[in-house]
Amino acid sequence: MSTGGLLAPALRLAIAATLATSGYIHAQLYVDGYRGIHIIGPLFLLQASGSFAVAALLLMGSPLLLRAAAAGLALGALGGFTASRTVGVFGFTENGLQPAPQAVLSLLAETGTLLLLAIWQATATIRRAGRNRPPQGNPVEEAAVK
Repeated sequence: MSTGGLLAPALRLAIAATLATSGYIHAQLYVDGYRGIHIIGPLFLLQASGSFAVAALLLMGSPLLLRAAAAGLALGALGGFTASRTVGVFGFTENGLQPAPQAVLSLLAETGTLLLLAIWQATATIRRAGRNRPPQGNPVEEAAVK
């Protein structure tokens, strides 16, 4: 198997791992007390469930819909994190990087998910461009013909 053949499964595994990490952090926070916060608690449980489900499905394959779902989950979590520290979410606000260390770990996991998805997309685009390029002739032979 070529190096290019190993890249897609490695990226798929890494994305599943970062997504599952985010899910675990949200599930842990839900159990540790967020479940008692009106609307926010169920949203943490939804984030955890969705992250675990998409991570498991990514281990089996990687259609565009799953990659989009992974991006949506990561962006949603980052958006909720930002909103909870600025304008608030359903009246709920937090300060800084609290709770520690979950806030930092969550930011790293979700940012990692988005970065890995971007790498996947970039490599897929480069591979497609390479397959669509017309075959190049030998420049030495072409110079001799002229």
